[in-house]
Amino acid sequence: MKYTNSIEIALPREQVAQLLTDPAHLPKWLRGMVLHEPVSGAHGQLGTKSRVVLQSGKRQIECTETITRRDPADLHGIPEGSVVHFDREIVGAGMWSVVRERLTEAGPEATLWVSESEYRFSGPLMRLMGLLLPGAFRKQSQRHLRDFRAFAEQGKDVREGND
Repeated sequence: MKYTNSIEIALPREQVAQLLTDPAHLPKWLRGMVLHEPVSGAHGQLGTKSRVVLQSGKRQIECTETITRRDPADLHGIPEGSVVHFDREIVGAGMWSVVRERLTEAGPEATLWVSESEYRFSGPLMRLMGLLLPGAFRKQSQRHLRDFRAFAEQGKDVREGND
């Protein structure tokens, strides 16, 4: 299953990239974030493997995230007109996913975030979920983008329950 989500954020691209990659901010916009800890490498850097635990209802989901692309590596002084890329591979029980993020300038004080997601499932339960609920995955991804925009533009924290 593949799909693409996007959102425009009313902040400069460099500021968006820095907020997006700061691990201290993850729980503020990524709903259900329980833990995101590097097991090898430094958070957000190319090649880093992290243990990720998310809470979804009464269920905890644990997976491993590997950063497969970060371009440019230094998010300070990003050249005008260039595209910022973040790619990661996520592996969990019965699921493999790759997410390709692109940040482009949408104006002097605006950023377009495009997120391409691909999922593959193994095991009968996960395959069934992928077949029956493909819209739920896309909807959840779009919610993450909206939550990040609300955090970045207005300082809203998803843990405070202000939907």
